[in-house]
Amino acid sequence: MEMPTEAELNEELRHASHVEPELKEQALARLRRIEGQIRGLQKMVESERYCGDVLVQVASVHEALRGVGKLLMRNHLRHCITDALATGDEHSREEAYDEVLDLMYKHAR
Repeated sequence: MEMPTEAELNEELRHASHVEPELKEQALARLRRIEGQIRGLQKMVESERYCGDVLVQVASVHEALRGVGKLLMRNHLRHCITDALATGDEHSREEAYDEVLDLMYKHAR
């Protein structure tokens, strides 16, 4: 197993500049629901359910995760990126733009 790089360790320590309490609760509720869906998928595979039925549930989980991602992206744009653009120097702003583009491409996959 590879050791994480210093950059990866620093990323683990970063925190959001602000997370709206209502958004946090919504995201956690959705993630708990997704966790239940995953357990259901495991049971479906264990009991050898019809592949098409399992695939429909997999698609449902993907869509639910995209919904959580959308909530978190909105918070990130509203607070973290807005703060970086308002208070940062030119280099910080360019990094914020690059980060948003990278996140959008990763989220759209």
